[in-house]
Amino acid sequence: ERLRAENEALKAKVTRPTSIKVSEKGAVSVYGLGRFPVTLYKEQWLKLLAMADEIQRFIAENESRLKVKGT
Repeated sequence: ERLRAENEALKAKVTRPTSIKVSEKGAVSVYGLGRFPVTLYKEQWLKLLAMADEIQRFIAENESRLKVKGT
């Protein structure tokens, strides 16, 4: 029972809000998506954001093959 309670407490801690910071090297780092930040330089973020519709289409087309974090 104690272990179950500890597990639930750890799971609750995992849900951190996302935040954005400028890294030491001048890149954009997004925190809170996973264990490590997602860090890209400005031009990489802009290229990725320009692909947003394509990425959403890809996810929809491959829904059955993609996993959800935590499952």
